[in-house]
Amino acid sequence: MSGPFTILGGGVCGLAMAAELSSRGARVTVIDPKGAPGGHACSWWAGGMLAPDCEGVSAEPEIVRQGRKAAGWWESQGAAVHHAGTLVVALNRDQSDLATFARRAPRAATLPKTQIAEQEPHLAERYSKALFLADEGHLDPRATLTALHARLAQRGVRFGGDIAGQVIDCRGLVARDTLTDLRGVKGEMLVVRCTDVTLSRPVRLLHPRFPLYIVPRGDGVFMLGATQIETGERSRATLRSVMELMNAAYALHPAFGEAELLEIGVDARPAFPDNQPRIRRIGDVIYANGLFRHGFLLAPALAQMTVDLVLEGKIPEVWYEDYRER
Repeated sequence: MSGPFTILGGGVCGLAMAAELSSRGARVTVIDPKGAPGGHACSWWAGGMLAPDCEGVSAEPEIVRQGRKAAGWWESQGAAVHHAGTLVVALNRDQSDLATFARRAPRAATLPKTQIAEQEPHLAERYSKALFLADEGHLDPRATLTALHARLAQRGVRFGGDIAGQVIDCRGLVARDTLTDLRGVKGEMLVVRCTDVTLSRPVRLLHPRFPLYIVPRGDGVFMLGATQIETGERSRATLRSVMELMNAAYALHPAFGEAELLEIGVDARPAFPDNQPRIRRIGDVIYANGLFRHGFLLAPALAQMTVDLVLEGKIPEVWYEDYRER
């Protein structure tokens, strides 16, 4: 057994790192002053979409390539991944946006109204055309983080204690005390209950001002997200943002106008200037950070590359910076 390793931070990045290290026989301690996964972690408020092709419409190709590993990795850790694909729609006035999206997502299949009815019957009467990305999936972030935390404890990972051995810093936005180019990108989300609409998969509504994604959580519960505001503020939802999310959901289907509002969530995603993550060696500490809006999508690849580095000396093929040589 190798180690010891100390991971700072118990969000999606820290837990993925602990899972990858412990699965290879390393002794691991995770230290997070807030304890078990909960609302203090940015990843608690995530959509949980494993959608590399959708993200690739606006993200770099490496995000897509590394993100394709995510679903299989999460399943290897016992997570329930739903392989139902992603549906992308647009209102009649925004059909040009749908065509642009299709050009940037070459794996997307165009569905006519009859095939929309087969995938999502409650949307068929509202949309004459949609895009379908069959290879994408989603998971429930809160259930996944809670179960992974318990699984790691059973595997022998320690939670809390003293720092020992190689330190891997996965503190997210808190790590700005060292990573001076890390910035916060605020996201706000809603959780609603609407029993008059049934969806089987994440649906993205293209919108010129405020694109929406809506993720089914089961039992009539949906997560609506998410704003993207350039600020590190982590605690205040604005009336304008909540209104825009609600308006977008209503535009997707008017039945959401009668939905019960269950929860409003706010946090700030950690991001570097190019919105791609980094593995940085600064002195004796390795920092894994900058997952931006791709936490569950890229945490597996970031963890695998970091663990290859610390256990095998294998230099990551992307996203690695060694500040000891500067």
